[in-house]
This record gives sequence, structure tokens and C-alpha cells, in this order.
Amino acid sequence: MTISIPIPKGFQLAGVHCRLKSNATQPDLALVMSEVPAVAAGVYTKNLVCAAPVELDRQRTPSDRIRAVVINAGNANACTGRQGEDDARKMASLAAAVCGAAEDEALVMSTGIIGHFLPMEKIEQGITAAAVKLGSRPTDLESAARAIMTTDLVPKIAGRTLEIGGKTIQITGIAKGSGMIGPNMATMLGVVLTDALLTPRMAQSLLVEAADASFNCISVEGHMSTNDTVLLLANGEAGGDVPADDDWSRFRDAFGEVCVELARAIADDGEGATHLITIDVTGCVDRDSARKIAKTVAESALVKTAIAGADPNWGRIVSAAGYAGVAFDPAAVSLKVNGFVLFEVGAPAEFDAEEVSNSIRANRDTHVELAFAEGTAAARFWTCDLTVDYVHINADYHT
Repeated sequence: MTISIPIPKGFQLAGVHCRLKSNATQPDLALVMSEVPAVAAGVYTKNLVCAAPVELDRQRTPSDRIRAVVINAGNANACTGRQGEDDARKMASLAAAVCGAAEDEALVMSTGIIGHFLPMEKIEQGITAAAVKLGSRPTDLESAARAIMTTDLVPKIAGRTLEIGGKTIQITGIAKGSGMIGPNMATMLGVVLTDALLTPRMAQSLLVEAADASFNCISVEGHMSTNDTVLLLANGEAGGDVPADDDWSRFRDAFGEVCVELARAIADDGEGATHLITIDVTGCVDRDSARKIAKTVAESALVKTAIAGADPNWGRIVSAAGYAGVAFDPAAVSLKVNGFVLFEVGAPAEFDAEEVSNSIRANRDTHVELAFAEGTAAARFWTCDLTVDYVHINADYHT
């Protein structure tokens, strides 16, 4: 995998192996440093059982003085009580120290097994080692992206470059996620960096809006994690003013595209997945209704296994929409899969089942379109199919 996405000005990253994972070659700790204080915003899991790093970061964002983010894989530091809270603060303090920052100018993220205490000696050694390797090359970006992976098969990296006020602005993000994916949010970690100048209020509003259309619109099996966190850091090192009017609109669109790309990559890398499924719901009273239907279809085990078997079983999709808790006229519903009409205005359509099956089997991407007649609102959701490999991965994950 060759990474050519630039790192925004004023940021450095590194990924190292500090023996948090049994694989001796895979990095498992990442460090992100801003050379100047950066504006930081965050969105987090809505699970009442949340990890110590989530609690710490919630207290520190939004902010205009964050210098470092340290991320470890292999251990979630979740359900670890007072010691877990102390360890999260210690991690932040260690990361801040190696970056020349005050101890409260760092944020922390963790992912991995729940209920295990962090091996803090290894963490400290890893942070020290990562500080030495900090850099701004694409290889440093990839190393950091790989360091936050758990059951992921591939690193998730996305970026956009745009011109604003005569300045070149870069937006670059990394994320992890493959299983325990179910908003809000998925079991995922993400960091999106930009060298644009933003205020804390702008950054927080931007991140919430983008997450709602991306990270909160993916599911693998509907299980909400304890550790979900996405951070936005903006350090203003590209120069220029805070984006406004048309410039702000273009920046917001580019930022949203980065988040969507990362979110789709997570769904596409779902544990054991052989298909990425995009679900488009249209014709609803409001977006919440459309999103609720799309999410319900996405999390149906019967729908997901049908796609895994290349079975154009439209009854599973339509019936899933029916128990989503949204009122609609069943006689006005239509359904397409990969462009083939399977169900039209409340009745079965004539189609070649073998042709539709072949279209699913021959392509990793499957497109499900559900149309209603209640309004004009729409929503898009991403999921993956459910295979035997998913069961094997999760049956063997801890034991």
C-alpha cells in the first residue's frame, strides 16, 4: 500500500510497536503532535459504559490548546475503574511531556480488549520511542494509521487538498474500525487533522455535523462500543483567516468527504465481510425517519446474510423497513438492488433472480435503494454482509 496523502502543515505523526499486541511486527501505539497549540473538537460514544480515555477527552474538548494525541491498540482501558482513569491521565501527561507541552494539552484514545489494565511500563516506553520517530512524511502517516488497528485488515486514511484565500489547505484523517460497529458511534477511533484556522466553536459544530452523516451512518453488527472517539485538530499553520462564506462551504464539504471516506472504509473492512452495502432511503417525512429505516435494514442479520449468499431476497429488506418504528404506506414502497427493481409500489416486480444474484456475487459493492412516498427526506447508511468468518473472528477474539 503506497500512501501519497500529505500531512497538514505543523503536524507530525509516528507509530511504534511497544508489545501491547502479540504480533511483534505490528505497531500498536501512535503519537500525533502539533508543533503549535491546536483547536481540538471531539465526538464520542453514547454508550453509558464508556472508557477512561473517553471521559478524559470529553473534559478537554473543545479546546484551543491541544498539542498531542496518543493512541494505543490492544487494550481499551474500559471498565477499569479509578486505575483506568489514572492511567489515561498518565498517558496524556507522558505524551504532552515528550511534545514539550503542559500535561493537560494532550488527548488519549485506546482500543482493544475491555476490562484489562494498561501495562503502563510498555505504554511509557512506546511514547518515548514514538517521540523519536515523529515525522511528516506519508510513511509516518501510514505507520500511525497501522498502529491504531485491531482486527482491521487495512489502514484507513483519507485526505483532501483545497485552496482558500490563496492558501493551500490540507485535511487528512486516519481511522480504525472493523468490528463492534454500531452508532453512535461505531467501535472506531479517528483523528482528522487540518492546517486551516478554526475557532473551537466552528470545529465542534463541523465535527458533529460531519459525524452525523458519516461515522454515525455505519454498522457492522449494531454493537455500540465503549471507546468510540473522533477528534478534529486544527492548528492554523497554513496561514490565512478563518474560512467564511463560500470558502467555509467548500471547506465543510471537503471535511465531510474525508469523514465519509473513512466511514465507508470501516464498513468495507467489516470483520469477515465480502460485500460493502450502501443503503439509500428516500421519500421520508424527515431525515431521522429515513435514517432509522436505513439503520434497521443495515443491522438485520437476515438482510446481511442474504447479501453474503447473493440472494435477492427482497422480503427481508422490506420487512426490516416495516419494523423500524417509522410510519409509512406499505402500498407505496419500492425497492431496487444494484439497479434492479425487485418490489414496486407495494407489490413484487418481475425480475431475473439469477441475473440479480450474479450482480451481487460478482461485485463487492451492493446498492440497496428503498423509496417511500411520505415526503422528500433521504438518508444514506453503510454496512457489510454477515459471514461465517465474522463468527470465527469474534468467537476466537479473546480466547
